[in-house]
Amino acid sequence: MPREKVLIIEDDDNLQEALRYRLEQDGYVVHSAMDGEEGLDLAREVEPDLIVLDIMLPVLDGFEVCRIIRQETTAPIIILTAKGEEVDRVVGLELGADDYVVKPFSTRELLARIKAVRRRSRKDGDGLPDADTATILNAGDLQINLFSHSAMLGDQKLALKPKEFSLLALLMSSRNRVFTRDQILERIWGFDWVGDNRTVDVHVRRLREKIEADPSEPTRIVTVRGVGYRFEG
Repeated sequence: MPREKVLIIEDDDNLQEALRYRLEQDGYVVHSAMDGEEGLDLAREVEPDLIVLDIMLPVLDGFEVCRIIRQETTAPIIILTAKGEEVDRVVGLELGADDYVVKPFSTRELLARIKAVRRRSRKDGDGLPDADTATILNAGDLQINLFSHSAMLGDQKLALKPKEFSLLALLMSSRNRVFTRDQILERIWGFDWVGDNRTVDVHVRRLREKIEADPSEPTRIVTVRGVGYRFEG
């Protein structure tokens, strides 16, 4: 069985080498880049199974790298952010990152995050409804196909990222049922999710921008204040 490939995009030599050593000890094939542009080129070349991405990078910053990579691949991305920079974490999640680690951190912590993210990405169905659920789900002019993993709004095909599709499928398959953020995390991200539940809000906001006539006044994915979200169609 081929070893999994991890790409580290980090401009701190000492940190990069420490991560490379620890990951190689755990059996990963490690590729590394010192700036955003080099990292983007390497991601396209080696097609890594997971990317560890620093936000503060020369040439091309981590936000831009994350945005471009997420358009081209579904490989999980773990961003590295500075202590106290909550806005970096939120923006990173909005751009498609799967998890984050706050500096300074231990290599053991990062390794645990990598393993958790890889387990989630390998889960069959990725949090979709059970196999006996209808293959096609409809709500007015919104339709999703669980078999082909596709979604349409009227005659327009929606460009949904994997977690966005899974979240929409979960909510549409249980119309009018309220899901708490923790329940959504368990169903979509898995029981071993080690981040906070803010990522649910980020994904809901991105979904609303794609399926709501007015995302600021949603009529499909509705917020139940103090509880969570439900799909009303």
